[in-house]
Amino acid sequence: MSASTERVRDARGRAERARLILDVAADLLARHGYRRVTIDDVAAGANIGKGTVYLHWKTREQLFGAVFEREVRYALDELRQALRQDPRGCLLHRFARAYFLAITRRPLLRGFLLADPGLLGKLAASRGAALDGRHRAMARDYFRLLTEHGLLRDDMDADELGYAYQATFEGFLRADDGVPAEGLERRADLLARTVQRAFENGPAPGDGTLPGLADSVVALLSDLIDDGRDESGVPPA
Repeated sequence: MSASTERVRDARGRAERARLILDVAADLLARHGYRRVTIDDVAAGANIGKGTVYLHWKTREQLFGAVFEREVRYALDELRQALRQDPRGCLLHRFARAYFLAITRRPLLRGFLLADPGLLGKLAASRGAALDGRHRAMARDYFRLLTEHGLLRDDMDADELGYAYQATFEGFLRADDGVPAEGLERRADLLARTVQRAFENGPAPGDGTLPGLADSVVALLSDLIDDGRDESGVPPA
């Protein structure tokens, strides 16, 4: 066997092992919560040594931060698939509705986002500011595209619109803590109506202008998903 073949096999094995660790950690976090899960628990669940986990992530916070990032990527990929199927999903109120449901239908991601304020801070600190920076850059580019197509109100600048929208979206997420699954669709509809009335500018354009815009938004999401791969090299599903 050649050295290059051996390296490929080693890389593949490392990625599969990292994926297993993330799967086990995600399952344990969903069942027991962040505060009760340890690296020992994850290692035992994956049937590997504790030291093997540390080959991929140096701290508990880094591992759980990677789980969080992967959950975010799954939600973003759901948005991307929806846009490929229906270009109207690039409109802000539809985008907000789809993202809201993509988050709230994932108990683990919803739990991360609705946890005590210090939790996400710890996870973010362990992973650096890159993730947050990438999301902010993507949001700015998305709002810029909407503005260029005349789809947002013109009496607020892009930073003001972005801040107000983010506050609205996060407010809906936090207000839904404990809402049963059957009520999420109604809350998503209410969010969409709120966003449409507060931030959009008049009627939606004809369908002929939306496919190109949707393609641009898909490209932004794809870049964010690809850039957000965790350091173990595990690709998004």
